[in-house]
Amino acid sequence: MENWREISEDIVDSLLEDGSDPEVLYEVEHHFVCDDFKRLESAALEAFKFGYDVEDPAELELEDGGKVWGFDIVVEAELNVDVIMEDVDKLAALAKEMDVEYDGWGTYFQE
Repeated sequence: MENWREISEDIVDSLLEDGSDPEVLYEVEHHFVCDDFKRLESAALEAFKFGYDVEDPAELELEDGGKVWGFDIVVEAELNVDVIMEDVDKLAALAKEMDVEYDGWGTYFQE
């Protein structure tokens, strides 16, 4: 497993250094992928049961031309590593349990 805390700290630090507003709520998108639609669909259903806002799975094309399935979970959160890591830890564990890949998270600059 990658060091999600270090990656999360880098994302948050970069946004704040660029002047993103630390006082607003951010839409944080957590990304999941898998080459097997059924496994991905099962993971999406489990995340929904846990109360997460799950977007519909979609087929995604990789840089090498291959295809995978993916979906996002969208959470409103403060731009705070500890707050975001609570979801990262839960969702990475869910991905491992469901045999899909947790592919990190992202958000957008807020003025």
